[in-house]
Amino acid sequence: MPSATEPTPIVAPRLVSIVGPTASGKTGLGIAIARRLAERGERAQIVNADAYQMYRGMDIGTAKASAQEQAAVPHHLLDVIDPSDTMTVARFQQMARTVISDLQAQGIRPILVGGSGLYARAAIDDISFPGTDPDVRARLEERARTEGAGALFAELAQRDPEAAARMDPHNPRRTVRALEVIELTGRPYSASLPRYRYVIPSVQIGLDLPREDLDARIDERTRRMFDDGFIDEVERLRPHLGMTAARALGYQQVIDYLDGLRGLDETMADVAQKTRRLARKQMGWFGRDPRIHWLQALNPRLVDNAMAVIDVADQGGYDHIDMHADEYVQHHLGALH
Repeated sequence: MPSATEPTPIVAPRLVSIVGPTASGKTGLGIAIARRLAERGERAQIVNADAYQMYRGMDIGTAKASAQEQAAVPHHLLDVIDPSDTMTVARFQQMARTVISDLQAQGIRPILVGGSGLYARAAIDDISFPGTDPDVRARLEERARTEGAGALFAELAQRDPEAAARMDPHNPRRTVRALEVIELTGRPYSASLPRYRYVIPSVQIGLDLPREDLDARIDERTRRMFDDGFIDEVERLRPHLGMTAARALGYQQVIDYLDGLRGLDETMADVAQKTRRLARKQMGWFGRDPRIHWLQALNPRLVDNAMAVIDVADQGGYDHIDMHADEYVQHHLGALH
């Protein structure tokens, strides 16, 4: 307990970001944390960071929070665009940061929930998304064809050594993109690369569980989706699915079933198998971020443990880790080349 001469620590509530693979229980934990904070007299609301849950009507296939869950804790950025529209990371970043700023201005703690890794990072990290110019891109692509990819990469190495050191010289598409950004922005391409550096004070909690348990959850969720009317949902939305929304896992598989290209059992098995593969990729993505505090999803004391992590973060207990995360990651990535 602080003495009379010691200053009382300043509590700075962090945004809470809950990440992890699909079917790990992120929504449930977000709601539980919001309720626990409410018991302390603090308001908290959930901000969705799942790319496909932003589409109206895509409810069952994306495992969107139910009406009861949304009634328990207010949710933001669900059902914000039509399936015929296109959601991009850059568009989401602007929407998410606006919502987060509005909530914080009202004294409400945002709880970011989602398994779309780049979306979750785009909301809180030092990441920018420079635009494109078809004319500039076409001119650079023509140079790549006539001068060769090596010549363009040598130019990139001269103009932006940091970016070149982190890129594959045999990937002309990325080299063209890097030179395009340099020309359009007048800044090094490396300045726009994702940084493991918060622009919004945050604490990230990751949900982990044994592979066999995660696989069992995915299989159960897949069966429940089809029992709850997933086929009817896809049939209803099919005429309105744009190119981006149609990439949501499960929707194309059900469309193939509706077209008679496969049976129901095969369709369900394929959706479950592809979901398991997605979960592996998600764990690989999140596993690169040293700022994430991993908790066992099946631990009976999960919510208590999450609250303990949040309390330490609010007191600045992890600031030393967060400050040096980008240096650690870039060193590690550099060692892989």
